[in-house]
Amino acid sequence: MWRHVAGLGLVAAVLSGGMAGCASSDDGAGSRTGSGTYTIWDPYPQFDKGSAWARLLDRCGSDAGVTVRRTGFDTTDLTTKALLAAQQGNAPDVLVVDNPVVSTLAEAGVLVPNDQVRIVTSAIEPNLLGAGQVGGQTYGVPIGANTLALFYNKAVLKSAGVDAASVRDWASLTTALAKITTAGKKGITFSAIGTEEGSFQFLPWFWGAGAQLTRLDSPAGVAALSLWTGWLRKGYAPNSVLNNTQTTSWQEFATGRYAFGENGTWQLANAEKVGFDYGVIPIPAEHGGTAPAPTGGEFVTVPVQRKPSRYATSEKLVACLTSTGNLYTTDKTLSYVAPTGVVQAKQVASEPGLKVWVDAVRAAKARTGDGLGTKYPKISQPMWTAVQAALSGSKPPQAALSAAQSAAAAATR
Repeated sequence: MWRHVAGLGLVAAVLSGGMAGCASSDDGAGSRTGSGTYTIWDPYPQFDKGSAWARLLDRCGSDAGVTVRRTGFDTTDLTTKALLAAQQGNAPDVLVVDNPVVSTLAEAGVLVPNDQVRIVTSAIEPNLLGAGQVGGQTYGVPIGANTLALFYNKAVLKSAGVDAASVRDWASLTTALAKITTAGKKGITFSAIGTEEGSFQFLPWFWGAGAQLTRLDSPAGVAALSLWTGWLRKGYAPNSVLNNTQTTSWQEFATGRYAFGENGTWQLANAEKVGFDYGVIPIPAEHGGTAPAPTGGEFVTVPVQRKPSRYATSEKLVACLTSTGNLYTTDKTLSYVAPTGVVQAKQVASEPGLKVWVDAVRAAKARTGDGLGTKYPKISQPMWTAVQAALSGSKPPQAALSAAQSAAAAATR
């Protein structure tokens, strides 16, 4: 269940309209609904009142001595509505939001930092907490994480004489793809579409080369884009990757004709339905080891309220939603890897096949981390534009990324 950030462009537009002064009014969400009612907004509209998620919210409210009024929005709609609600003084008491958006909301003054609300995050894996860290403050708690790895078709690899365990770096993966295509099979499919999904899927290769988002056209960045470009030129990957979303890329892999498919934990339920034996390996870094992949997933945050007295109950709701017992159940429902080592160990003990995903999440990075915050989308768009240019053949990798670096530098000044 990957959560994209398509709404960030609209977020920027709303921010330009004056979000800096978004203090709640006395008629905020909490006051409006009564002292015994607390509002929670989340990006899970697929869950109705009878779902396990909705029942958990009700139980957490009951434990805190309040009634929870919950509304589920589409991810993009949620971000926009949260910004507008903050402007109007109607922010919810608790907001579950896509992790790349946390920095945007925090810098806009929409969220309360954890130390003010007394939210404890000492058990959370530091790399997952990074998406909520802005200006020396931490905002919210990750409810779970997903990331990317390589699914593989066991029968296709076997027919080509390829052992999945031999894929440990870029060279061994490319050698495997050569053997597979020589055997008349299809190599690897992924998403390189000109949206955030394309950047999301390119980042493990970009970071796996040692590149940094502050220098898109570094030799390491060029090496990553040259890898993908070379795969297309040699026929190891199909031209369809230029238009593939992560969903259509999965559909290609699910045909059973491809050896590898780059995709995420959110496809695990679908993987059980493909009708062939599959396995999962980490995306390899250029010279070996697991490449850092971007993290997806949501944070449970507390928006600014006019009445600080409400924060104590909001903290109880957050603590309940992110407790060890509740995280295990919720993350299973959402196909997420838990954000704490204790719950991760419990997940692997229950389902050993999740170990590769836990390892991938432990190596993962926040897209807005490294102090990028709201600069990230201004870098991501030039990056996916460069990927499109190189894969389509309109520019060589170096020229494509040099143009991207110039655009990103201008946008983030």
